[in-house]
Amino acid sequence: MIAQLFNFGIVFLAFYLLAAKPLRKLMKERGEEIETGLQNAKAGMEMIQKAKEEYEENTIKLRKQSIDTQKELKKELEKLRDENIERIKKDEEEYVKKRVVQFEIEKKALIESAKVEIVSLATLAAEKIMDKKNQ
Repeated sequence: MIAQLFNFGIVFLAFYLLAAKPLRKLMKERGEEIETGLQNAKAGMEMIQKAKEEYEENTIKLRKQSIDTQKELKKELEKLRDENIERIKKDEEEYVKKRVVQFEIEKKALIESAKVEIVSLATLAAEKIMDKKNQ
């Protein structure tokens, strides 16, 4: 029995020296690798979360910029439309004024022409009346 106990002690000591220490060292190294991997994964997740937040912030900023740009373009288009309407009204008023002046000129020319024609007809009528009286 003592021999068995002695043999067990030798086997246990051999197992401890040959297998348990290297196994414990291997398990410790593996645990450290796992811990490092977990820390790296956690850091990666934090980076991903930060990138996602930045992406969302940038998306919101871009949407706001897009809306602001759209508002500015609408204002500019409205301004251009108003300017065009004013220009068209001004051009239209100038055209109407020119047409009124042209109509006045044509009216005066027509009146002068009518006066000349009336004088001519009156002269012709007077001549005919004089010819009839002279005959």
